Amino acid sequence: MTHLTLQSPASRPRSRGFTLIEVLVSLVVLSIGLLGIGKLVLFSARANDSAYLRGQATEMAYEILDSMRANRAIAVTQGYDTAMNAVPTNPGSCISVACPPAALSLYDVYIWKQRVQAALPSGQAMVKTAGNPTTATITVQWDDAAAQSTFGASNFGAAAPVSVVLETIL
Repeated sequence: MTHLTLQSPASRPRSRGFTLIEVLVSLVVLSIGLLGIGKLVLFSARANDSAYLRGQATEMAYEILDSMRANRAIAVTQGYDTAMNAVPTNPGSCISVACPPAALSLYDVYIWKQRVQAALPSGQAMVKTAGNPTTATITVQWDDAAAQSTFGASNFGAAAPVSVVLETIL
């Protein structure tokens, strides 16, 4: 025969577990942590975007430099020089016909500036050659406002021009 003994509520072992307040506090702590992770991901994405644009600008500066080195005789006589805000006119195609070196330099600058404007937000570029030996200064500029506002360098919506300057002797 089995005997059942009844215990009073005070003598029973207390059941262990989480109270509703503990659960709510842990949810608040978890939510703050998730918000922090979200902000970190946002900063990381903006920094990656800014680094990508800087890489594109550097590649484009080297692109026109390669064209100048391939057509050095015209490059040293300032045949590739162009101002930052200048919009070159289309000199016609140099792909299907043989171009004289002077026309090739105009074509190279036209294509290059089109690429800069297409690849970079508010992208602009300039080339300046001077001196003996000839020094080429290539500047590629774009608006990096999204990343700069994230890092506190400028106000959101305000233009934040950033540039890459490449200087070399031809």
